[in-house]
Formats: sequence, C-alpha cells, structure tokens
Amino acid sequence: MSAIFEVRNLKRSFGGLAVTDDVSLSMAPGDRVALIGPNGAGKTTFVNLVTGNLKADAGDVRIGGESVTHIDAIGRVRRGLVRSFQVTRLFHEMTPAEHVALAVLQRDGRAGRLFGHFLAMPDVMAEVGDLLGKLGLRELMHRRVSEIAYGQQRLLEIAVALALKPRVLLLDEPAAGVPQSDTGRIEEALADLPADLAVLMIEHDMDLVFRFAKRVIVLAAGAIIFDGTPSEVTRDQRVREAYLGSYANASHAA
Repeated sequence: MSAIFEVRNLKRSFGGLAVTDDVSLSMAPGDRVALIGPNGAGKTTFVNLVTGNLKADAGDVRIGGESVTHIDAIGRVRRGLVRSFQVTRLFHEMTPAEHVALAVLQRDGRAGRLFGHFLAMPDVMAEVGDLLGKLGLRELMHRRVSEIAYGQQRLLEIAVALALKPRVLLLDEPAAGVPQSDTGRIEEALADLPADLAVLMIEHDMDLVFRFAKRVIVLAAGAIIFDGTPSEVTRDQRVREAYLGSYANASHAA
C-alpha cells in the first residue's frame, strides 16, 4: 500500500543542538503508530515541523505523495494532516456543537458570516450530531465546554479533528490529564477511529501505547533509534537504555 504520510531526512537545529536529526518515516492508510521517547527527545519539535508550525532546516514532508514542505499549517490541514494538542485548546464559552460546526464550515470553506446560522443548516447539524454521538457527547452538545468534564473535553478535541476529515491524524497525548476512571472512554474513541485513517500518537503511557499501536517509533536525542512492533520494542537494548528502563524490566520479569 502506498504511503499517505512521508517524512524524509527532516532536520532542525537550535544553535548548535540538533533537535531533529535526519528523521525519516512513512505511514500507510490505516496505520496505528505510537511515537515515544524520553522528555527532551524532540517529539514536540518533530510534530511542530511536520504540521508546519515550525520551519525545518532541511528535509521533506509529503501527504498523499504531495510535498507540503513549503505549505503553511493551514494548508497542511486542508490536505488532510490534522493535529490534536497535549493541552486542550477549546473555547470554554462555546458549546461542543459550535466547535464541531466551525470545523465543518472551515473544512468546506463556509466559515465566517455563515457560522452564526449553523443551527439552521441541516447538513451541518446532521454531521455535528453524528460526530458527537459517536464520541458519547450528543447529550452535551449545547452545553458550554466549561461545564463538561475534562475527559469529555479531550473527546471533543477528537471530534473537532475528525470533522476536518483528516487523512493523517496526529494525537498529542490524548489521555493526558484525564482521570483514570475516564481513560477507558478515550481508548474506546481511539479504537473506533476510521479504519483508513493513519494515526500517529505521541504518548508516555506505555500501557496505552501497547493497547493502541501496531508499530512503535522511539525518538531519542532527536533521532529515531527504533521502529518496529510493540513486542520488539521492550527487547531492544538501545530503547531500554534510552527510555523504557523499569517498564521493560518489569514486563520481562512478568
């Protein structure tokens, strides 16, 4: 299957420090990949580079075979590369319905003057209701975001991302800050993502990584040191030394 998302020899330095060091990877439609690594490994910089929020020193980013290296972040979203953030970036005075409707209208080039009238647009509201319903948020769609639980806000972020109809979805710690009692719903949402959607998840929770990912990429000091299956990653000596440590030892002992 041909790649939907490709990164070729991506580089970025700050001063004399290489924070993204010749990183290359590719993903096909339907891939479920986890990007892990210690704090300071360069994961956030990598995501900022591929999404167009930070300019690379060298390298190429491709979506569906098209180079987007010189296209800005909004242009990359329009081509199907969508990101959710580690910390929610929702507007607390807006409702879930308004967030998702705005994403739908922006995707279709109908934002702006039409936004205030979206409640009277049956096609928009049908899509909004469908997306929020799939994530268990339909009953909360007209509540202010400030009135819903943090775990539900993280689900709303996923709904907003899906409303943009991505081909590649980058999830930045989707369960970060969510109480343990609510993480199951996040995992259900991840399991229910469209089968043809390529998903790259940055995550520190190794239990979640092993339940979600079919492939694990490990970044350390700005470079990929491992790219393989979840069962292989715990046995890799470089990964043990750079990152997994006690988790790998505990898993091996078990």
